[in-house]
Amino acid sequence: MVTKHTHTIDASGRTLGRVASEAAKALMGKTHADYTPHIRSDVKVQVTNASKINMPERKRMAKEYRNYSGYPSGLRRERLAALAARKGMGEAVRRAVARMMPRNTMHTERLKNLTVTE
Repeated sequence: MVTKHTHTIDASGRTLGRVASEAAKALMGKTHADYTPHIRSDVKVQVTNASKINMPERKRMAKEYRNYSGYPSGLRRERLAALAARKGMGEAVRRAVARMMPRNTMHTERLKNLTVTE
């Protein structure tokens, strides 16, 4: 009983958090009437114009992504401005959506249905 749905989000002029939360809800299937928590809904989400997201320069410099390897002095930090310069704003959108979804067995499969275009 899994049906295919396509959800398109235009990110131009909107904030990162609002775009990411809308995409996360759509990927989980909560925007459709046949939502069931334990069944992975087949929803494709496309986020367009990720480079036109409205974000102040202060936030670009203050937002920090941290990754810890588990070893002593293994904490790596990267600011949003550096991440956007290295991989584009699409990567910031992907990370925001991934961190808004529940970390269960369907997390990876749901993220495969997310496409972000600059």
